[in-house]
Amino acid sequence: MLVGIVGKPSCGKSTFFKAATLAEVEIANYPFTTIKPNHAVGYVRVPCAAKHFGVQCNPRFGYCVKDIRFVPVDLMDVAGLVPGAHLGHGMGNQFLDDLRQADVLIHVVDISGSVNEKGEPVQPLSYNPENDIRFLETELNMWYLGLIKKGWERFARQIVQEKKEIHKALGAQLSGLKVSEDLVKEAIQKLYLNPEKPHEWTEKQLFELAAYLRAVSKPMLIACNKIDVPGADKNFTHLKGMFPQYLFIPCSAEAEAALREAARAGLISYLPGDNTFTMHEDKLSMKQKSALDFIRKNVLVPFGSTGVQEVLDKAVFDFLKYMAIFPGGINKLADSDGRVLPDCFLLPPASTALDFAYRLHTDLGKNFIRAIDVKTRRTVGKEHLLQHCDVIEIVSAK
Repeated sequence: MLVGIVGKPSCGKSTFFKAATLAEVEIANYPFTTIKPNHAVGYVRVPCAAKHFGVQCNPRFGYCVKDIRFVPVDLMDVAGLVPGAHLGHGMGNQFLDDLRQADVLIHVVDISGSVNEKGEPVQPLSYNPENDIRFLETELNMWYLGLIKKGWERFARQIVQEKKEIHKALGAQLSGLKVSEDLVKEAIQKLYLNPEKPHEWTEKQLFELAAYLRAVSKPMLIACNKIDVPGADKNFTHLKGMFPQYLFIPCSAEAEAALREAARAGLISYLPGDNTFTMHEDKLSMKQKSALDFIRKNVLVPFGSTGVQEVLDKAVFDFLKYMAIFPGGINKLADSDGRVLPDCFLLPPASTALDFAYRLHTDLGKNFIRAIDVKTRRTVGKEHLLQHCDVIEIVSAK
């Protein structure tokens, strides 16, 4: 699974990325600070299964604090997109191509309106962030359209002549975008396109097809950055009314980055996603205390959190509907090294016990006998559908 972070230059993308991962990335208030995509590990919050058994876990990857397990996910920060990106403006072709393998997109928008369409600083509230939503929609849709139309006439006529199924042929052509044959078939049905005569589909119909495929294969939520700037909350309310199809989450990437850095330095106790923190007064200067008080008063109190963790959690669990599954034994929760519930895997929706067995090891899948729901101590078969935060033991022939 890959979470892509997108947006125009200087909207706070790289700050959001750093806040989510604590990776060292170049951050500056000018366009195209990021040229090559940055990859790093972020974490989603999961209730730790160890609490159910009254034990303390020992994660091999990620970490666990106060019965909350932080499970790693792969994040990618793509360089800023500008209007005309699909035509190659601002190295747009390269940046769009970087997004091919993304499963979900987080669109970071400067909700304070302090950066224009080119990524240049302007007076706060002087730029309408509504433009950013429309521009990115257009760029992504036109990108998909360009890939569909590449050699379209010849492609469509060949489909008809050879009596092939258009959804299979187009699904194969767009597989690099995470577009499946089933998704193409669904789009054709929803848009009332004639699958027997793709060569007669109009330009408008092709665009509608591209937009549909993009919206489903690259679901997107909006991280409304710089929400703590005075007046930004009005822009936030306006955008929610204008685009009911999107989920908007208020956030302050700068505040989250500051809190995580302070926690790493031992100046505060803070858990990503929490609505508060505890200062270690004896380690803080007056200036640091003042900055932390500002974050508490202007971000955490009015908005409930900095929003960064909420964005990641919703992208993975609400949009992609992934589940966290813990491998464990009914008689023993620890591995051979004595680590209790050391692993937690993120699986796509509708995953079965057999899918989980293959995820753990190919041999476990091939030699699957049965699985056990460790929490309920119930034996289940290979077609058993898993649930979020299940603890599963796989029993195999080898």
